[in-house]
Amino acid sequence: MLKNRLLATELAQMLTHDADLTTPIASLRLFRRSQVSVPMPCIYGLGLGVAVQGKKQVTLGQQVFDYAAGQALITAVDLPVVSHVTQASVAEPYLGLYVQFEARVLAQFASEMQLRPRKEANLRSMSVIDLDEPLLDALYRLVRLVQEPQLLAHLAPLIEQEIMLRLLNSPQGATLQYLSSLGSPSQQIAKVIAWLKLHFTDDLSVDELATKAHMSTSSFRQHFRAIAGMSPLQYIKNLRLQEARQLMLHENLDASGAAVRVGYESASQFSREYTRLFGAPPLRDLRTLRASA
Repeated sequence: MLKNRLLATELAQMLTHDADLTTPIASLRLFRRSQVSVPMPCIYGLGLGVAVQGKKQVTLGQQVFDYAAGQALITAVDLPVVSHVTQASVAEPYLGLYVQFEARVLAQFASEMQLRPRKEANLRSMSVIDLDEPLLDALYRLVRLVQEPQLLAHLAPLIEQEIMLRLLNSPQGATLQYLSSLGSPSQQIAKVIAWLKLHFTDDLSVDELATKAHMSTSSFRQHFRAIAGMSPLQYIKNLRLQEARQLMLHENLDASGAAVRVGYESASQFSREYTRLFGAPPLRDLRTLRASA
């Protein structure tokens, strides 16, 4: 597609070496990889991850999502996933971008457009879509705007809104429509997930979380797993371990200090679960990360 080729050319000019590039547009990040990467646990938030060149794979629980140039991954709630680039080379590096959405604005647009959320049983909180030319054009204009700082503050919000509106109005926007439906079980779960992002270090029980969602415990477990791809306790564990990793990497905490900060009472349990998620004990994992950096 023409717009995807133009977008790839623009990203190649902006990204001359492998990087995760933050931009003056707060919601926009750019990525370049010149080789296949190792699977890396991380958090995908509400937004659109676009493969412009190359291929990427994301795993959520038992679900695997592959997407390539001209495709994107919609994520409707914050989800702990394992992500890696599966096709990239020095000659043709992986080029991608991510646009973060604001939940309040998305829900407002869905309400104003009087969209009727779909009821299909296969609706998921994460899905791969093919990008059409109008949506690629909006993404291209958003990236180009980085080069026009004098217009950025005024035009960026408008283009971001256009991207959200086009997604909501497309057949592939069912996921976002469904999870922005006021009062739906999915939105109740989404609210609990948003709350967990701020309180995952607390001593929490599934019964308490079910009460917050105004559901029975069994119904809450069922809906939570359907949306997040894992149990509530597994979700909390992933948030804690990812935060501990960031604390050790960026604040130079040792494993014991990080474990306490994120809510672990047992250092040995923390080490076991950390190793299971990241594939190596904390100290070895951090040495590998710093060497890579």
